[in-house]
Amino acid sequence: MTSTSRVRACSSLENTHNGKVLPRAYLKDAWTFTRERGLALHVDGARIFNAVVAYGCELKEITQYCDSFTICLSKGLGTPVGSLLVGNRDYIKRATRWRKMVGGGMRQAGILAAAGLYALKHNVARLQEDHDNAAWLAQQLREAGAEVMRHETNMLFVRVGEAQAAALGDYLRERNILINAAPIVRLVDASGCLSRTAYRRSSPTGAPF
Repeated sequence: MTSTSRVRACSSLENTHNGKVLPRAYLKDAWTFTRERGLALHVDGARIFNAVVAYGCELKEITQYCDSFTICLSKGLGTPVGSLLVGNRDYIKRATRWRKMVGGGMRQAGILAAAGLYALKHNVARLQEDHDNAAWLAQQLREAGAEVMRHETNMLFVRVGEAQAAALGDYLRERNILINAAPIVRLVDASGCLSRTAYRRSSPTGAPF
């Protein structure tokens, strides 16, 4: 979009939802929909590289269907902090101005940029390990009798019910793991935080709880 064009509205999509990757056909349909109506399409790509790994595709095969997208450098990629906004030259120029207007500038941010560059070069392929760990953990929990929902990426949901939620929270708190004890618990393996070896050592019988 040029600086003289007027966008009536912006449609925003999240590239993963509850760990489920949006079908590329859906993205293409959304792109066609916005083109026909003069809308801008933005993709919330906080976990966009998880989608890339799950698809087994290049990033451009997803982002060709949007005007702009974001990348989170800390979720999965392992940096301490940082995100990227990606769009055409004019879009980024205007976004930079708006960032300054709302006080979003940072000084001496080079060390953060260095971490982000390293993550983009070295940590994308490693995301498959997170996906595999999540699948493994889901299987362990199912074998222990838990009701588990998992899609293609590094996220799974465990239904524990009202009665067991508080007990589970207490159990994990005693082991220095803090969770929001709810009837449905979301578990995310990011940056290799799940150690299968540690899991087995903490539970010699193979039961997770």
